[in-house]
This record gives sequence, C-alpha cells and structure tokens, in this order.
Amino acid sequence: ATNFARRSLTGVVGLATAGAAVHHLTSENRKVFAQSQFPTAASASESSWWPFSKKERTIMILFGPPGAGKGTHAPNIVERCGTPQLSTGDMLRAAVAAGTEVGKKAKDLMAAGALVTDDVVIGIIRDEIKKPDCSKGFILDGFPRTVGQAKALDEMLGNEKVNCVIALQVPDEVLEERICGRWIHKESGRSYHATFKGLQPKSLPAGAKPTKDNMKDDATGQPLMQRPDDTADALKKRMASYHGETTPVLNHYGGIVHIVKADQATSAVWAEIAAVLAKVGK
Repeated sequence: ATNFARRSLTGVVGLATAGAAVHHLTSENRKVFAQSQFPTAASASESSWWPFSKKERTIMILFGPPGAGKGTHAPNIVERCGTPQLSTGDMLRAAVAAGTEVGKKAKDLMAAGALVTDDVVIGIIRDEIKKPDCSKGFILDGFPRTVGQAKALDEMLGNEKVNCVIALQVPDEVLEERICGRWIHKESGRSYHATFKGLQPKSLPAGAKPTKDNMKDDATGQPLMQRPDDTADALKKRMASYHGETTPVLNHYGGIVHIVKADQATSAVWAEIAAVLAKVGK
C-alpha cells in the first residue's frame, strides 16, 4: 500500500509537470501515458483520469419573481458567460414542433388536457443540453420550481452539477408598484408605466390617476391596456405561489445560492450580478 501511494503521488506530480507538454496527445496516447502512472486507469473512462480535460460546464439557475428584472439582466448574463438561457416553455414548444420523442409525449399530454410531467420536462432539458451551443454550459430560467424537480435535475446531470444559482430579490410591495403600473400597446407591444418617470405616456396629465381614457400610445394615440394578471389581487396569488415554491428550492442548493438585491437602479443590480459571475469565474 505504501509503495502504491508513493507511486501514485509520483504520478500526480509527473502528470502536473508534464501537462503542458502532453495535452496535445491523442486519446489513446493519453491513456498509455496515464496507465504508466496509474495502472487502474485501464478500466476507467478518460474523463475520470485525464487531469487536463476542458473546464466543467457552467450550469446556472436564474430565479426571480415577475417584475424582478430577469428579462433585463438575463441577456447580459448570457453574453458574459457565453452560454444560452434555456426557458422550459420555449424548449417545450420547440420539442413539440420538432417532433422529438419527448416532444411527442408532451404533445399527447397537452392534447389530453393534462399537465406536462416532470419526467418529460427533464427529458426535454436532457436533449437540449447535448446541443453544441450548451458545450460551455447553460442557464435555466424558471426551472426547477420544486424540490422534487431540483432532485430530478440533479440526478439527470449525473457527474455534473448546478454550480451557481442567482436569485433576484425584490420586496413584494415594490413589485406591486412595478407590475400594477404597467400598461401596454397591444398591437406593437410597446410598454409604459403609470408612475415611473420616462415611461409614462404623453397622454397622462401630471398627477392624474391612470385610466383607459388618459393612457394612450404615444405613436398611434390608441388606448393602452393592462394585462389581466397585472392587478394587485392576481399578483398576491402569484407571489404566494412563488415564495412557497422557490424558498425550499433555494434551501436545497444552499451554498451556491447568491441573493441579488434587485430593487436598486439597473446598473447597481448588474454590478451585483457581475460580482457574482466574477466570483464563480465568469
């Protein structure tokens, strides 16, 4: 045992110092080289014994309640990390359109009026993360929503693991002001806000309460509208559901969770996010 330990230690040192010189070897030559130091490598996969493999993928989860600013900051995170943002809704629609095996299962469930099961969603994610654009990693948006889904994701990842969770945190009362003040122009998608300076329509008199009569699109003069779920009552239900689902998931991931105070100026929020990304090597 002592001789084996010495030989192993020597092998580790040899591998470390020789790394720069041998990283270009073929897979078979790397195996021969490693076996000269670690005889037990013969039956192992290369990823388990070759120390100069590519860096592990960045697997990130982005959390945030409606109105927290995910839509604002996610593109910057994608650009910074060089990894795609994966939305389960978008992936589900793409899988159904492509007619993949899991896409067909999802289509059958939806046609029957049933909810898409967790195993189908996990299957869709499994297929998606095999694609070339996920070679450096990926960012999951809005999944997992429950501890059960988190455990299923962990199991599916196998030897990989989620290595960063960013949670945008905003007090509920701030979210209410943000969301309940939103008005949109249905035809164009242009967005306005009843109280935020710079986002108010020209038709709204100073100090006036927003109504359908004084909230109009700047370009067309057409009436603006509020989404049905952009009301105080609807928001309270959404937030109760969000907190009930998300808090246990954040507890599940523990030490890799980074809370970002998202009720600040956009630049300040991004500064916090950038600091987190730098901390995890991005």
